[in-house]
Amino acid sequence: MDRRHFVRLGLVGAAAGLTVPHAVQADTVGFDPFKTPMAGGLYYTLESPGRWAKKAKGHTPVIERNGGSFQVITPHPMDGYVHYIVKHMILDENFQFVREVLFDPEKDAPITEHDIGNLKNVIYAVSMCNQHDLWLSALKL
Repeated sequence: MDRRHFVRLGLVGAAAGLTVPHAVQADTVGFDPFKTPMAGGLYYTLESPGRWAKKAKGHTPVIERNGGSFQVITPHPMDGYVHYIVKHMILDENFQFVREVLFDPEKDAPITEHDIGNLKNVIYAVSMCNQHDLWLSALKL
């Protein structure tokens, strides 16, 4: 199973109360992806950086709202194909895939713009580093 499907299965499974490896069962109401055993293990957050504690500030995506849109910035240098942010993924309040943007590390900065559109309550941004895994942050709308 590739990493994208495993992470999505883990997030959606935990939200739906399904049994997922290394996940706890949770009700969808009040489920907090920042307070599960997956945070700091399967994916990382500023509060749960796991083994990458020294890397948290440069890898955690920052979400800034601007009216009907939002911007995701990962404050991480793009060192060609040696060390870079591979992509940003946007998930809705139910951890359903909304959009992803892949980066060319020789040309792009890890910054993306997105319309809020039909998104409500909360949005999640995932930043993927080629060396330091997946990083999650959220913005309440």
